[in-house]
This record gives sequence, C-alpha cells and structure tokens, in this order.
Amino acid sequence: MPSPVIASPKILSKVNTKPYYKNGNFVLYFGDAINILEQFPESSIDMIFADPPYNLSNGGFTVHAGRMVSVNKGIWDISKGFEDDYDFHYRWLETCRRVLKPHGTLWVSGTYHSIYQCGHALQSLGYHILNDISWFKPNAAPNLSCRFFTASHETLIWARKEKKSKHTFNYKIMKDGSWPEDKIKKAGLQMRSVWSIGTPKKEEKKFGKHPTQKPLDLLKRVVLASTKAGDIILDPFTGSSTTGIAAIVHKRKFVGIDNEKKFLDLSMKRFEDLKIS
Repeated sequence: MPSPVIASPKILSKVNTKPYYKNGNFVLYFGDAINILEQFPESSIDMIFADPPYNLSNGGFTVHAGRMVSVNKGIWDISKGFEDDYDFHYRWLETCRRVLKPHGTLWVSGTYHSIYQCGHALQSLGYHILNDISWFKPNAAPNLSCRFFTASHETLIWARKEKKSKHTFNYKIMKDGSWPEDKIKKAGLQMRSVWSIGTPKKEEKKFGKHPTQKPLDLLKRVVLASTKAGDIILDPFTGSSTTGIAAIVHKRKFVGIDNEKKFLDLSMKRFEDLKIS
C-alpha cells in the first residue's frame, strides 16, 4: 500500500459528493465530471489532464494483438452529432477553466474525431494554447481497409488558463532528462513537439484495461513537464487513472472522476499495487 507523502488536498472538504475512494493523495469520485467539478472551489487545481470521449464508436473494426476487434468503446463514446458533441466539449472545458488556478494549465488528448472541436472550444473560452503535441505510436495497429493512411498518432493540446500568467514548464527536465522510450528525443537537446512513445505495456494492464488507456510513459512526461511536487492534478475522465499513477509516483496530489465504477475499481487496484516509500 502506498504511503501518503503529502496531506490530502484540502479542497475536498468543499466538495459535497463523497469520494468513491480516498487514500492519502489519491482521490476518486464516481459521477458526472461536470456535476462534480461544479462543487470544487474556483482556482483550486494546478493542472488538468483530460482524455474525453473521442466519439469514434461507429461499428467499425481495428486490430489488437493480431486479432480483428470492434472499435466500439461503450455508449459514452458514441457521437450524438456535431452540435451536441461540441456542446459537451465546451461545457466540460468551461468547468475545468473555472477550477484551474490563474497559472494553471490543461492538457487535452484526442484524435481527429474530437481534438479540433476541443481546440475551438479552448480558444472560445479564453484559454491560451501553448503547444500541440503529436504523440507518435511506433507500434500502432494497421489500417484494415487499406483505403486510408494508418492512424499512428494522437494530438495533445497544452493550454494555460490565462494568456498573461506564468505557467510551469520544467525545461531542464525535458531537455536533460532520461527518455529511453523515445527514439526521437536526442540527449541534451530541447524536447520537441513530436513524442515517440509506445502504447501501454503489458504490465500496465495486469489488472484489466481501459479501452482508451494511455501509456504511463506519456503521462510521466506530461506530469514532469508541467507541474511541481505537491501540485494538485485533476483528470475529469480518469478511466484506469494512468494520470493518477504518474502523479503519485512523482509526489503530486491527484483527483480523478469517472462515471463507470468498473474503471474506478481498476484505478484502485493499480494504485494499491504501487510501491511508494
């Protein structure tokens, strides 16, 4: 069982909804992200990483572990049409902006099915975009139809709440750190906006997996790039809580929200498996 390294976030005393799970710096809520975030105090979160529904569940197929599998993730990933999808992205981004501290930043991950709507909503709400990152997957699944380019990347947008505020960027860690998983990163040179990181490793799925699970190496980089030890990190669509695992390992505080208990239970198992001294 991990040992708490920093006191649990005090902001939780302001939230009416009881945590689904709380252990030291790792807190999970069950329910709708917007409804729960509306209970959080304004300007209380240092960084948000969000991996919202991509709305790509359309009855198609892809390849996983050499087998043909459905791309359908669940009801939560089915598009409701352009206007309703955009309204959803606008509302959750609006709620996130309220709870971010003035210097706070937000990362949003997506494919072409969702990321352009998120980017438009970000700018409409007054966020200031800092970078867009291309996460290249060297082991991406092939395209079965052979009628399109093989989708081998996702886009991450990094934005800060206020245009003139000073955000956290740990430049030296990005430039001089050890990133053996990334064949593109050259030692001693600036970290660029294309990151070569494989999909989640087998050991990251030993308790089960989320259909859009992100690799720990990706979230480690996000956390180390844009937060300081002791910062509060929020993931409003936490899934299996890779964000939270990266946060706790690197001595940050974490709050995750999800509307499916099975993924919160998976998050708990992953957290309790950590060996933190």
